[in-house]
Amino acid sequence: MIYLLLAIISSALVSLVMRLSTDKVKGNIAMLSVNYLVCMCLAAGFAGFGSMIPEIEGLGQTLGLGAVNGVLYLASFVLFQLNVKRNGVVLASTFMKLGLLVPMVLSILLFGEMPEAVQVIGFVLAIIAILMINLEKDENGRGFKVGLILLLLCGGTADAMSKVFEEVGNAALSQQFLLYTFATAFILCLCLMVYKKQKIGKNELIYGALIGIPNFFSAKFLLKSLESVDAVIAYPTFSVATILVVTLVGVLAFKEKLGKRQWAALGIILAALVLLNI
Repeated sequence: MIYLLLAIISSALVSLVMRLSTDKVKGNIAMLSVNYLVCMCLAAGFAGFGSMIPEIEGLGQTLGLGAVNGVLYLASFVLFQLNVKRNGVVLASTFMKLGLLVPMVLSILLFGEMPEAVQVIGFVLAIIAILMINLEKDENGRGFKVGLILLLLCGGTADAMSKVFEEVGNAALSQQFLLYTFATAFILCLCLMVYKKQKIGKNELIYGALIGIPNFFSAKFLLKSLESVDAVIAYPTFSVATILVVTLVGVLAFKEKLGKRQWAALGIILAALVLLNI
């Protein structure tokens, strides 16, 4: 359970540092490139620089899963960053973590892990809360709620890859799985940075590193926790605890304000996550 707690702390730090960077970083893609470079270096260090491509059974499978995961990671971060600007850190982080619905559905369909009745109720409540926020319009009659749904799906699929690897991958290659994930994300992000003609400045370097360290450990500790904690417990706990921390800091430190409907929807989401965790 200690690994799950460490994953929660690391995940909350990623969201909060991302929020701090919004007014200080001009090159968002450049910052993400530094983030993934730091993650890749940490992963290579833990895997052992001489064991980055070990001759072990399942290497090709690990490389493929890591590459797919890397694409999903980059897409999730880009969507998260966009949603923080449009919807605030609280709602963006909530939908990022509500993506736990995706690995739970995949666990049912692919691995036969059937939820209890109370977890089904939690799932229904979560869908209701999503619809409440998605149908709400801002004062101009418009909103960027589609971005929240895309963030949920993309982030959830990225989270699910850890479960997929834990089920079908070689546990001895878990460090390489993270290495290939972050290496793919870094290469794609670097290409995007060049295309956007962004440069790495002082702030991009600092905040990219500050995001990269907890980002790596969040992925590492979550993957490690799945070895001893069932996915139907690990994912909801990981999500609800992270949301609570980010929400508290977002409202108190960043003075973010939520409307009544958003507070109600957020409350329903938290209740849903608790039920999913029972």
